[in-house]
Amino acid sequence: MRILIASLVAVACAAAAELNVKRVVLFKHGVGFFERQGELGPGESARLDFKSEEMNDVLKSLTVNVQGGGAIAGLRYDSSIPLAEKLAELPFPAGERLPLSTLLDHLRGSPLELKFGAQTVSGTIVSARMAAATEEHGEREVLTLLTNEGDIRALDLTAATAVSFLDARLQLQFKDYLATLLQSRSRERRSVYIDSADSGRRTIQANYMAPMPVWKSSYRLVFPATGDPALEGWAIVDNTTEEDWTNVRLSLVSGRPISFISPLYEPKYVQRQVAELSEDAAAKPEVHAAGVAGGAPGGVIGGILGARAKAAPPPPAPAMAAREMLLVDAPEARAEFAPSNLNVSTEGREAGELFEYAFTQPVTVRRGQSAMLPFLQQKVAARKLLLYSGDGSVHPRSAAEITNNTGKTLDGGPLTIYDANTYAGEALMETTKASDKRLISYAVDLGTRITAAFDSSAHTVREIKASRGLLTARSAVRETKTFTIKNVDARAKTLLIEHPVRPGYTLIGMTPAEKTPAGYRFQVNVPASAETKFAVQEERLLETTTSIMNMTPDFLGQYVSNRTLSAAARQQVQTVLDKKRELAAAVRDDQDTGKQIEEMFRDQQRIRENLSALNRVSGQQEQVQRYSRELAEQEARLSSLRDQQSQLRKRRAALESEIAASIEKMEF
Repeated sequence: MRILIASLVAVACAAAAELNVKRVVLFKHGVGFFERQGELGPGESARLDFKSEEMNDVLKSLTVNVQGGGAIAGLRYDSSIPLAEKLAELPFPAGERLPLSTLLDHLRGSPLELKFGAQTVSGTIVSARMAAATEEHGEREVLTLLTNEGDIRALDLTAATAVSFLDARLQLQFKDYLATLLQSRSRERRSVYIDSADSGRRTIQANYMAPMPVWKSSYRLVFPATGDPALEGWAIVDNTTEEDWTNVRLSLVSGRPISFISPLYEPKYVQRQVAELSEDAAAKPEVHAAGVAGGAPGGVIGGILGARAKAAPPPPAPAMAAREMLLVDAPEARAEFAPSNLNVSTEGREAGELFEYAFTQPVTVRRGQSAMLPFLQQKVAARKLLLYSGDGSVHPRSAAEITNNTGKTLDGGPLTIYDANTYAGEALMETTKASDKRLISYAVDLGTRITAAFDSSAHTVREIKASRGLLTARSAVRETKTFTIKNVDARAKTLLIEHPVRPGYTLIGMTPAEKTPAGYRFQVNVPASAETKFAVQEERLLETTTSIMNMTPDFLGQYVSNRTLSAAARQQVQTVLDKKRELAAAVRDDQDTGKQIEEMFRDQQRIRENLSALNRVSGQQEQVQRYSRELAEQEARLSSLRDQQSQLRKRRAALESEIAASIEKMEF
């Protein structure tokens, strides 16, 4: 039979003082606060067990208080040194289910004692191995031992009834080896130890933060057939720790404090430089220089000062006893919900930027289980209405506007709505501070249909200004969206229409009931069995700036006729317009003259080509003379056209100068 290491030595653990969980505070960002309390006797150590992934938060947040005076010697915890690194310091091999022969072979030269029934054999280990199976024997472990009598013997370890290390130090190392292996198999558990410092028996309290699932909230909004609406809140709490929470003080905190993981548990190593001294074959005498001045020894003084102050919390708000709860009663084919007599026992208070619900009665949640705890049940200000967002559907949604007049923060979560003792739908509600308001939608109202039509008007110039040669015109375009609402139900309804806020657009002659970062909400009262219309009119202001010098007469003429101009401004624009028209006429005349000159040049080129051809042919003198007279006449007309073009260009320059001067003076 093969002997395994784990069967040789039993590791005993000393009893430790227990610190029981007394208080739990759960947050919404993945951590929980734990308060433990217990008595620590003289020489005792209290042990707190954690999962390895919890250690970073524990080391970052752990505090220990000793009640009634006294102190603790310190805190220590299981390190996270890798198994191979720990085993490297011990003379034993690493591995799972190692045979005894492999262990003993690593201890060659160590004294050992074996018992075979009544016979005892002592000696020094030479080697150990697994012997292959033969026809007479199966596979077995063989130890080669140098006995105290001087014999070298091969012993069958399978037949040994006891094996003992004769070296006491090796025996202690072997216990450490087994303890290390045991710890490696329970990698999920790490322990923090609190050691007592004196002979007195003290009550100690340990507080720390640890990763925890966030607590979840859900609500029921009840619209009774008569009377005020009621809001009921439930908290869902998960105990994922390794122990029961028995009669603990439980608090739930709503808010989003900043939290992060800081790697404190894993050892951190720094790469250091390698420095060596020179190795000389022999040392030689040296002459040391004498000192020229005295010096005072230096020193470093360090200190740590810690202080904690706890402000008195504000008086808690009175708890509201619940008189109504939702129980299912299904007469015939309709689900109705009757009230119950469950009481809600929580106190709510502001905790800085957070809000805390503290259960006034102890709470018990078994490990690996979850609990559903009521933390709110009271009347609430709420009204039913319809909400239309133009999301592609012709039907609006049944909605509710909830004003948080509970005096408490309502943590975000799902909301189930009951209307006149009947299930009406579900919604999601964001976290709502006291006195804040939220709009939720929970169903589609098939008794109301809504269509929308869009219309826009042309740009209308509202204002014209001129300065430094620039003309600025402010104009507006109006757009109208008309909603046609048809209510086929025989009851009046209140409708909220959501209209998006568009950059550059402003509302004309209307004020929304509410504005959100993304849109407006308009309230429309819809009569029973009727059709009504509601129009949203918006205006977009446009501003264009143009250089007056670059404006054409036609474009500038549009501004002269604009009624927004004063008489003085219109006169300034008219002056520039008249000169621009003159300039335009001069430009056209200049262009026409230029075209005539170009045509005459082309005609002269044709005549010269004809003269050149006729001069090479005899008997064409009469034709040559006719072309010569025509060419001379064109030269005279060409000279006149050039003079005309010169005058036109001078006129253009003068007009441009006059226009520039007029524009420079223009101001209105």
